[in-house]
Amino acid sequence: MEQIDPIADAGLIARASWHPTEAQRREANWTRFLAFAGLEDYPALEARAASDPDWFWRRMIDFLDVRFETPFTAVRDLSAGIAHARWCVGGRMNTTATLLDRHLAAGRGDHPALVFEAEDGAVREVSYAGLARQVDALAAGLVRKGVRPGDVVGLFMPMIPEAVVAFLAVARAGGVVLPLFSGFGAAALASRLSDVGAVAVITAEGTVRRGRPSPMKATLDAALAQAPAVRRVVVVPTARTAPMQAGRDLWWDEVATAREPFAPVIVGAEHPVMVIHTSGTTGKPKGTVHTHCGFTVKTGEDYLLAFDLKPSDRWIWMSDMGWLIGPIQIVATLMAGATLLLAEGGPDYPEAGRLWRMVRDHRLTMLGLSPTIARLMKAHGAAEAEKYDLSSLRAVASTGEPWDLASWAWIMEYVLKGRGPLMNNAGGTEVGGILATNVLFPIKPTSFHGPIPGTGADIAAEDGSSVPAGEVGELVMREACIGLTRSLWRDEARYMEGYWSSFPGVWTHGDWVSRDADGFWFVHGRSDDTIKLAGKRTGPAEIEALLLATGKVKDAAAVAVPDPVKGEVVVCAVVPAAGVEAGAALAELLSRAVTGGLGAPFKPQRVLFVSDLPRTRNLKVMRRVIRAVLTGTSPGDLAALVNPETVTELRRLT
Repeated sequence: MEQIDPIADAGLIARASWHPTEAQRREANWTRFLAFAGLEDYPALEARAASDPDWFWRRMIDFLDVRFETPFTAVRDLSAGIAHARWCVGGRMNTTATLLDRHLAAGRGDHPALVFEAEDGAVREVSYAGLARQVDALAAGLVRKGVRPGDVVGLFMPMIPEAVVAFLAVARAGGVVLPLFSGFGAAALASRLSDVGAVAVITAEGTVRRGRPSPMKATLDAALAQAPAVRRVVVVPTARTAPMQAGRDLWWDEVATAREPFAPVIVGAEHPVMVIHTSGTTGKPKGTVHTHCGFTVKTGEDYLLAFDLKPSDRWIWMSDMGWLIGPIQIVATLMAGATLLLAEGGPDYPEAGRLWRMVRDHRLTMLGLSPTIARLMKAHGAAEAEKYDLSSLRAVASTGEPWDLASWAWIMEYVLKGRGPLMNNAGGTEVGGILATNVLFPIKPTSFHGPIPGTGADIAAEDGSSVPAGEVGELVMREACIGLTRSLWRDEARYMEGYWSSFPGVWTHGDWVSRDADGFWFVHGRSDDTIKLAGKRTGPAEIEALLLATGKVKDAAAVAVPDPVKGEVVVCAVVPAAGVEAGAALAELLSRAVTGGLGAPFKPQRVLFVSDLPRTRNLKVMRRVIRAVLTGTSPGDLAALVNPETVTELRRLT
């Protein structure tokens, strides 16, 4: 079921559709892979990957030039069942040999790896050689201070170059990285550090958000009173005024003192490299486990192949180290040998068009963008985007949530201007990518070309069978995938119940999806957020797209709440656009937009006008929080909530 919007401008929608040029197809990394694998075309690849997964993953590993100290003897072992597949059996490695040493050996040490722009505009650049030196120094210091292979080390840091150094240094030392959202409070930090048994934390003394200092060391100190297993804290200084606990706390430059190269600690290919929690948009966050071979190979497939990232690319994806996009963009950039721009702060501060200005100033070729960020920038107007030269951009990459048609078309029209595709990806913290747009093929607005090879992605009906075109079902994976979490950290029962209990031997991802008669796929939102009225099931994204397409609202969230007569009814929380008056007339206009697109059963019972929606740091809307407030039930874990004041506002309206 396509997200077709009867209100949006038809000409804009037509211009949003994209067709690759012959040059774009010829230069795509998928084309290089097809030649490398000796295949005639992409359909042949899909067929071979489905029939011979071991062949496919071996060829992918070779193509990506993933380095092993000891070669693996088998690509995978399914003897414990599909839910517990083992990969690169017998292999020994350290992912940093692929991410760093490989480029230095190829003579690319002078190539810029990182560019950092502070909120005040100050810029730093770090080459591959410079990054490797800093990583070696910190890794050696961590080992000297007692970090051992398998030890979990928390990263409570803003998006600064030291965050990249710390991530790589922990991995190089054989430790397990625990990325933590830079805006967490003490309780959220303590629970996650205790949950995984972290023995050390790397943090920054503080950061800046929208011109205001934000202390981090002080927050961590409060958390560590409840996480006594942490015995070492390394602090990136800003003013060197934070209290330091003797015997536990050290400044970064007191640890990263080594000047000699530090050889990576070689571990088993399935040794954990990272434990990262889900965002908690649908419940208690889950600790997903990613390994040296799994995270390296899947990130390479998703970003070098599906997103076509190349050594010549310079790109940014504004996020946080605490969400998957933070660590994944580090690994993706270094897998490709590209350049990553890190930016402190937000995309529209201190100037509304900061994101567009950074594209111009840093000559970015690719931009990572969530639909929420797109709506935020769209609210500042096309004139703001057109103030800047964006001609260096060849593509926009997207993941995280469904697109509304109006915002999709706006990015294609005013940001990309037909030069390249808006490449969509669906997946999650548990697995990486499952569905993706393919640069080799035309793109329908808001669509995905289809499954990423090696995932066995399908759309399942309630009985587990595959649904026909035009019907909505559960996104599932019927094959073992190398990027899949290796259970949940210390919670095997929840892993099996949450992902493998719906259909035997099939991974259930938790998204509603469909494919149309032409084979294009569409994501309709989390199945946890399902809205079912008058026998029809839909995701909130369809309703929200209709609301957004009116041009009268900046953002919207639709939820279903119980009703004694109808069973369930729709309630919409909306943020009015600038200059639009909230009131009965606007509520009626929005209701007509929904019923015009979906029918009378979906008419909202209420339209709530709010100043913002409850969001995680990566700006995903927490619909479960809205639903809980409306029903008077517990909203559960709110640690990931970046704007708790929205909950107070919602309660005042109900």
